[in-house]
Amino acid sequence: MKLEDVRSIGILGAGVMGGGIAQCAIQVGKKVIVRDLSDEICDNARDVIINSRFGFKKAVELGKMTQERMDEALSLLNFTTKVEDLKDCDLIIEAIGGGDGGAIENKPLKLKVWAELESIVNKDAVFASNTSMFTIADLAEVTERKDRFIGMHLFSPANIMKLVEITRTEDTTEDVIQLIVDLSESWGKTPIVLKDVPGDKGFIGNRIMAAVRRESMQIIEEGVGTAEDINLAMTLGFRWPAGPFPQGSSARSGWK
Repeated sequence: MKLEDVRSIGILGAGVMGGGIAQCAIQVGKKVIVRDLSDEICDNARDVIINSRFGFKKAVELGKMTQERMDEALSLLNFTTKVEDLKDCDLIIEAIGGGDGGAIENKPLKLKVWAELESIVNKDAVFASNTSMFTIADLAEVTERKDRFIGMHLFSPANIMKLVEITRTEDTTEDVIQLIVDLSESWGKTPIVLKDVPGDKGFIGNRIMAAVRRESMQIIEEGVGTAEDINLAMTLGFRWPAGPFPQGSSARSGWK
């Protein structure tokens, strides 16, 4: 499958990530169907795409988008609560959050949804997960299309951030990898193609940031310095645009 063969993209989840991904797709002329559990969630996603800080109305106000282009993009945006409505999509992108319990992502839920979709969506469609942490081969295991299953991790907000971590399994075919590379680039993103590994370790960005945060907390616990010291060391010493701690963090060393 090539990029021009993708006529309709199904997106699972109308949260922050799902809505941002939908915004990317409709801006380049792809029909989108976003599925979530309630009309309220879907209506909120539509409102965010139109009226939020990074929404279409603001883009029109700033002269970055014409009203005509905004109207064309929105004409391609559809929402549903019925999973059956995704049956004819050429590409499914899963962006399901954590649900109950406060977890960012819920692996059993993702597995359940992918298994359900396998029997509904046309057999030639490509499945892509926006997971930031789970092993892609594990998610593909519940489907009959391991060769057409891939990771496509965008960073939040998806319609602004430029990096896409594309994660291939041992089974993912080259044409599927190229499709997601081409799709990412059509959205103005920079894709990197990565190897899938077992153990739900995440990919490059989150693995490195997790290590930085662990070491940063150890520095504070040892009384070496404060969160502010660490931020300054990394921004001024290593020219990072921001340190590992949010501005105003309450983390402190043991020094008085």
